[in-house]
Amino acid sequence: MTPPAAAPSGAAPAQASASQTLSRGIRALEILAAAPGPLTIAELADAMGVHRSVAYRILRTLEDHSLLVRDDAGKVQPGPGLAVLARGVSRNLQAAALPELTHLANTLDMTAFVAVWDHHDCITLVTVEPRHSGATVAQHPGTRHPINAGAPGIAIQSALTEAEWDRLDTGIPDRPEAGEARRKGYSASHDEVIAGVSSLAAPVRVPGGRPAALAVVYIRSAHDPETVGAALAESAARIERQLA
Repeated sequence: MTPPAAAPSGAAPAQASASQTLSRGIRALEILAAAPGPLTIAELADAMGVHRSVAYRILRTLEDHSLLVRDDAGKVQPGPGLAVLARGVSRNLQAAALPELTHLANTLDMTAFVAVWDHHDCITLVTVEPRHSGATVAQHPGTRHPINAGAPGIAIQSALTEAEWDRLDTGIPDRPEAGEARRKGYSASHDEVIAGVSSLAAPVRVPGGRPAALAVVYIRSAHDPETVGAALAESAARIERQLA
């Protein structure tokens, strides 16, 4: 049998394993972020599909960078370093959107948020809940749902023409509702992402980047949807002017 060829001098044979380690570290952070509470190392290792010793080595590195922390019981949870990283994501969009989100949330008595496009999903970037309300729908940063479900995804599609969307070759068809949203300036959905919950959203065009969506979610509202949709469109236009 012919022996395997030796790696060329100066080559980096550990490149593939290094990428696997990075992928596992990112996966660990995703699992912790989605978990309802802290996890034991054994629970995290099971969720990652790796041996506990492998999980432990990854967690030690993440802990060194404050991306996770361990409590007195030894359970792990997201650390403050993640907040620092998150602050830099779409920094200009977050800064421009926050005053508008605060105004919408307190004026409409609804949870207001910005969703960004990530592959086949919408991810909540920043959210504001109304100051004085006892029954609003929570929408936490990092929440993810398919882009082909819900008003934010429709709004993001509506920021592009049907031809532009098709040219992106996402594998996701342009929804008929996106055409209506292009005419009205906002989109609407009910019962698509969360049972019994309605959403309205307006597209936000980001210079040099993918479009985002400015949205609200609610169960019941005394406000007319057209009035809310118009308010979202006006806020989205003000955000776009700040980003231009």
